[in-house]
Amino acid sequence: MENQRQIGIHEMPKWNKWFILSIQHLFAMFGATILVPYLTGLSPAVALVSSGLGTFAYILITKGNVPAYLGSSFAFIAPIIASTAIGGVEGVMIGSFMAGIVYAVIALIIKTTGINWLMKLLPPIVVGPVIMVIGLGLASVAINMAMNYDYGAGAFVDPMLHFTVALVTLAITIFSSIFFRGFFSLVPILFGIVGGYILASFLGMVDFTPVQEAAWFRVPDFIVPFATYTPKLSWTIIALMVPISVVTISEHIGDQMVLSKVVGQDFIKKPGLHRSILGDGVATIIASFLGGPPNTTYGENIGVLAITRVFSVFVIAGAAGLAILFGFMGKIEALIATIPTAVMGGVSILLFGIIASSGLRMLIDNKVDLGHKRNLIISSVILVIGIGGAFIELTENVQIAGMALATIIGIVLHLLLSGKEESYGNYALFAELDENDKE
Repeated sequence: MENQRQIGIHEMPKWNKWFILSIQHLFAMFGATILVPYLTGLSPAVALVSSGLGTFAYILITKGNVPAYLGSSFAFIAPIIASTAIGGVEGVMIGSFMAGIVYAVIALIIKTTGINWLMKLLPPIVVGPVIMVIGLGLASVAINMAMNYDYGAGAFVDPMLHFTVALVTLAITIFSSIFFRGFFSLVPILFGIVGGYILASFLGMVDFTPVQEAAWFRVPDFIVPFATYTPKLSWTIIALMVPISVVTISEHIGDQMVLSKVVGQDFIKKPGLHRSILGDGVATIIASFLGGPPNTTYGENIGVLAITRVFSVFVIAGAAGLAILFGFMGKIEALIATIPTAVMGGVSILLFGIIASSGLRMLIDNKVDLGHKRNLIISSVILVIGIGGAFIELTENVQIAGMALATIIGIVLHLLLSGKEESYGNYALFAELDENDKE
């Protein structure tokens, strides 16, 4: 039997309880949201501000009916890093903007035609391995951070010291995740970062000078088109960034299904999948206008909802407001910047591994039979192409590579090979949503 709700979707808690509950959601998303910009060279402060504004936009677009928080998307880490090398951070923002437009187009199509076509285009045998590629493709990034790889020198610098700090950070994170209960079990990443940071400071790996010099209030380093730079279209960056939308949209659908089950309301029907996908897209577009990473709904915050049974969108909005406030606090941004790469590498080992395992779990949960040749072929091709670094050069300046290429080839194989029903497992149950379900 489901537990009774403590606070419903449209209920407003008392101010003191409201603040505590919102802080809890902020902590749940904080570690992962700042990790993405940290790994990609973007500003953590801008990421916090854009996630808060994106969440506000999401709440408005879904008419205040979906209690979901939006934070930095891990799926875009590798494309952002690759795109930065090609066109700088400004180029990344153009690619991010175009990815958000894809969300809007998909939302319009869903509103017009229903969602069956999307479910059939993205079966677990395609989405699962692609999610695994996201995690495994970032494995070398985590290890290089953990062992302090100097890309300029092309060698590891004092790897044993840094890897020790990384392993301690990882151990604290794992211990917190398994043995802590209640609220503390929701923030193991934060515990890991704090524990690793304390150890690193004792070992002389932290310089607090930037924190002392930073102002309490500081406007983040926003990157605004036509104000700080002139946008230039790069088809290579678009080819790197836009196809990832297919992956994140499929993840979004999964999040909406889980959230619907937790809250006890069908959010795919009301306010409609087209509204929630549009909310994701608008949040990503907002981030692209500020210099933040693309946004997506967060599983960490869905976990908070499941445990607390507090579904109030006012609590989610409170967390969004606090995130924006934190983004303007200069000392907090400076403190984040002093975190050694070994500490972030330690938590990244777990986080990136969890992403890969989530893809495997999708196959298991949907009972996809890898003993069937069709499924084995599709998953194998996606994994090797995605992780191996394959690419197709369409023109001198346009290249489709890695995860994007793997996703496209996976979809093509699914459409061409016979026996499509074998690739859905029990996922076909979700396809029962038809045109009558669209709003």
